[in-house]
Amino acid sequence: MSHESLAYEKTFDCVQCGYCLPACPTYLTMGKETHSPRGRIHLVKMAAEGKIPLSDLEEPIELCLGCRACERVCPTNVQYGDILDSAKHVLQQEKKKTMPNRVKMLQNFMYQKAMPKERVLNSMGTGLAVYQKSGLQKVVQKSGLMNVFPEHLSAFENILPAVEGPMKKRNRQKDYPAANKPVYKVGFFKGCIMDTMFSSINTLSMKLLQAAGCKVTMIDEQTCCGAIQHHSGETETTKELARRNIEAFEQYDFDYIVNSIGGCGAMLIEYDHLFAGDPDWKDRARAFAEKNVEISVLLNELELPLQKEIPKAVTYQPSCHMTNVQKRVHEPLQLLKQIPGIHYIEMPEKDLCCGSAGIYNLVHYDESMDILDKKMKHATMVKPEVIVTTNPGCHLQMKLGIERENAGDQMEVVHLVELLAEACNISDE
Repeated sequence: MSHESLAYEKTFDCVQCGYCLPACPTYLTMGKETHSPRGRIHLVKMAAEGKIPLSDLEEPIELCLGCRACERVCPTNVQYGDILDSAKHVLQQEKKKTMPNRVKMLQNFMYQKAMPKERVLNSMGTGLAVYQKSGLQKVVQKSGLMNVFPEHLSAFENILPAVEGPMKKRNRQKDYPAANKPVYKVGFFKGCIMDTMFSSINTLSMKLLQAAGCKVTMIDEQTCCGAIQHHSGETETTKELARRNIEAFEQYDFDYIVNSIGGCGAMLIEYDHLFAGDPDWKDRARAFAEKNVEISVLLNELELPLQKEIPKAVTYQPSCHMTNVQKRVHEPLQLLKQIPGIHYIEMPEKDLCCGSAGIYNLVHYDESMDILDKKMKHATMVKPEVIVTTNPGCHLQMKLGIERENAGDQMEVVHLVELLAEACNISDE
């Protein structure tokens, strides 16, 4: 893979004005020009011109969260996401030239075998459920055994969600008929990590859509959206997963394809970008992308049977991929404010990334925690009882933030879907 694969022409749209600097979490926490959007763009341009080696790109690009907040404030409409993705792809191909075979095998297993394979994910989920429900987790935590693991692994083990057991998940409905003529026919996108760790939220999502008058179907043929693969520079694997999803959903006459996952939703609506130069797939990808919407968009258009009061002080942590890529800012808030009894308090600088960014918080733990600590200063300032999220990564990250602030007895983290379901007296049973 050569320098020509870098999005060189798009770097000229950047006039180096600096409007992006206050919006960039890594610039704010690291204070380096090379770790700002305009700095990274300049490095990509110089690498494409052969003025610096590709190795000079590695740290700045890897430490970018990919939150794309810079795109929202850019006065010249720089397509930073495209520039970033091109750099990640080139760097990944360069790494593979010298990567040990065992590392290649592990990456291939994770990106091509584990995440796209429901059987593998179900096995992982079953293992976690047994670990939690058998009491083994409490034994491990009390014994201090987790202390032998790196800090980031022990930290996240402590805030794992309660995973559904295999029988409950296996017996879950896949079709939710509307009581009357459906307002919309909806195909539900469940995600891979989402359905492993937060499958109950998927169930509640489908029940909410049903309660709002939709006919909902969760098809078996769907697979991983490819977001983590794409952000890791694995473009060809991403395209293969995208083709499989496009082909799967094309077989059904859905009005919309709905998800409750900010990160996956951002990937799905940009499938057309993946195939922009492919005459066989670009139109199919565009048609697929146009049908995809985040659940709050549809629920905000319809009417939910909100009946139970939830008298709590609530703040909202928006997913970067919801805000900056899907550009869905108002719908989640409008839904949240409809819940009876809710006292909404806006978090200062709420659009600043929480530092989760897919698996960024695992591979760049210290940098992620610096960003999270900044976020938690804003969250604790407004003293909410509940922090509402719309993405599993943000959900876990904010739970970790509460743990780091020793505020677990004062506030909790819930997905917007969970709060709406409670207000509608809908359970995941």
